[in-house]
Amino acid sequence: MSFVTGVGLTSYGKHEGLSSLDLMSKAAELAISDAGLKRSDIDGILCGYSTVSPHIMLATVFAEHFGIRPSYAHAVQVGGATGLAMTMLAHHLVDAGVAKHVLVVGGENRLTGQSRDASIQALAQVGHSDYEVTLGPTIPAYYGLVATRYMHEYGLTQEDLAEFAVLMRKHALTHPGAQFHEPITVADVMASKPVAMPLKLLDCCPVSDGGAACVISREPTGERQVRVRGCAQAHTHQHVTAAPALSELGAEISITKAKDVSGVAIPDVRYAAVYDSFTITLAMLLEDLGLAGRGEAAARVRAGYFNQDGEMPLNTHGGLLSYGHCGVGGAMAHLVETHLQMTGRAENRQVRDASVALLHGDGGVLSSHVSMFLERVR
Repeated sequence: MSFVTGVGLTSYGKHEGLSSLDLMSKAAELAISDAGLKRSDIDGILCGYSTVSPHIMLATVFAEHFGIRPSYAHAVQVGGATGLAMTMLAHHLVDAGVAKHVLVVGGENRLTGQSRDASIQALAQVGHSDYEVTLGPTIPAYYGLVATRYMHEYGLTQEDLAEFAVLMRKHALTHPGAQFHEPITVADVMASKPVAMPLKLLDCCPVSDGGAACVISREPTGERQVRVRGCAQAHTHQHVTAAPALSELGAEISITKAKDVSGVAIPDVRYAAVYDSFTITLAMLLEDLGLAGRGEAAARVRAGYFNQDGEMPLNTHGGLLSYGHCGVGGAMAHLVETHLQMTGRAENRQVRDASVALLHGDGGVLSSHVSMFLERVR
């Protein structure tokens, strides 16, 4: 058993003059304070990777920078799924008695600390060094290929995909920390610059500076109690050239296992936090997770199903597409927002009921998946 006892999040966008370690420190301090703890209470630390600061011992580098001496330190690298993978590992560590309070932290100054070309080159390395990277594709190109196939099989249109970008931007408008605060329409998405067709600029998440953190504890540290009910992973491939059929991707595997270990069914869920690096990512994952039927997620967006006041509120902070994406910290913002919703602290974004939440992270090109259920105990 474990509890999410504290969360911390910076604004996303430009943070001139702040390093990855600075942004991680800001988020970590907020999370520890939110948990009602001191730095000296932290006996375990989990860090994600940083493309801006690719140190081979980032966890201990951060511990030194932050001024703590944990008895357990570990760095994790599974792409965009890293934040939830670290949270899952922290859950197991405290449940096994290895640590009492584990700080999970990610962050980068990816926007101001790295050139566009360097960022593209770093992210392109998810591809196979012989069969893919040499041909020049980037992450958007890989997802463009996936989108083309998915649209062919299930009848989605570019306008359907645009609905997801519009929804995430609508939610971001209510969060002061979001990178973008200008409303957009389906027409705006359709008119935006082509990046890797059928994906256009507004179908893609931005590059951001930012940091996010949480504390996972063996016991509650205050009156707010959010428990990790159950979680699971699936890793089906690394490279697109080795990917299974669209109907056999890892999200369906991980959610099935997570439901089994937690005893939670999809109808029990009241709030969803789902990885949204591209509009196609969100569309596919919602359907893989059982939050919509095949080819039906866009229709549910149009009907208001995923609105803040809808039947299944989704990414009420604006997600990666509009709150921003700073690497590992990107998806961790989903966890922070979920905790705020579950503890009634989401202010003008507060949903009616967030007693049971489903979170899902995706790494690589739908390669690594983590599904997690949280429940509010009181």
